[in-house]
Amino acid sequence: MSATLFLIMEIIGTVAFAVSGATTAVKKNMDIFGVAILGLTTAVGGGIVRDLILGISPPITFQKPVYAITAICVSILIFLPAVRRFIDREQRIYYIVLLILDSVGLGIFTVSGIKTAYTVYPKSGMFLVIFVGVVTGVGGGVMRDIMADNTPYIFVKHFYATASLVGAFVCTFLWNRVPQVYAMLAGITATLVLRLLAAKYRWSLPKAGDLKQ
Repeated sequence: MSATLFLIMEIIGTVAFAVSGATTAVKKNMDIFGVAILGLTTAVGGGIVRDLILGISPPITFQKPVYAITAICVSILIFLPAVRRFIDREQRIYYIVLLILDSVGLGIFTVSGIKTAYTVYPKSGMFLVIFVGVVTGVGGGVMRDIMADNTPYIFVKHFYATASLVGAFVCTFLWNRVPQVYAMLAGITATLVLRLLAAKYRWSLPKAGDLKQ
């Protein structure tokens, strides 16, 4: 995969996650600084954890500030009164778009983590690669929810982390069998489709409260 295409994919994922984080901050009535920080954390948090696991120092976010700058700009845009009024007026459309963007971002960052892991450790086993992919995909969202004083989304809502896990497995399984770009696209598609189907049909893993004696 060309460096340009990979950068475009990561920027799309950054925008998607920044919108998610900034929206959560707005719901919590945070000020503009809080909105920017929560959007930034959601967008780059998973990547920072990935880089710490892989021993990349300083993390890529600090080597290439384009991701952080993009996330902050998007977050400030969400904070603007005109945008918030549009969100309040067109909530159904907004949440559908947000669901799609968040699902795309989850898929993109999952395979991004896998690509980075293979770049740093070309001969690494599937466990490390899949683990890093999932952490990259869901890490920022976990940080967002903790900072917003919410139960992390991945523990209570639909097939979120599971979708990332399946997408990571698909991408890793195909990595040495087809061109990398096809393996990554397959991983993104698997994550996206499973995530959207889970949201539509309200698929969820069993919860502790469901197991009544």
